[in-house]
Amino acid sequence: MSSFFRNKKILLVALALLGAVSLMAQVRRVGTVNPLSPRQQSSYDVVYDFDMVDEQPKFPGGECGLTNYVNETREYPYHAYQKKIQGRVLCSFIVGVDGRVSNVELVRGACDESLNREAMRVIAEMPRWTPGRVAGQKVPVRVILPIAFRL
Repeated sequence: MSSFFRNKKILLVALALLGAVSLMAQVRRVGTVNPLSPRQQSSYDVVYDFDMVDEQPKFPGGECGLTNYVNETREYPYHAYQKKIQGRVLCSFIVGVDGRVSNVELVRGACDESLNREAMRVIAEMPRWTPGRVAGQKVPVRVILPIAFRL
């Protein structure tokens, strides 16, 4: 009988630790700390993940408008097209409280650098979005967007 209670204690401790790790992961996903200038290192900006806000940022025209924008703006790099190189580029960016796109970063690139640069250019030139909101307040939100290059 004592081994049953010991195993039960181990199971309860494991579940408690798992719950604590899960809670820490959720808290960590809510905001990203961005260091500012050396004089202002004590202050920071909180950037919310796309799925952690009450109202997600919206591209003008919605998802259909975003797809049309990407397809009309994207230009296949010539040498990649000639070599029949295809790929999908995953980029992240921040939609600010004013709707502007900033901090464009490469999350996972294609095998050809020109495809990566083109995807980042398309995102950097996006028009203003409708900003995301938390509790009615506009907040900066990190968005991850794939850009595909297919022949």
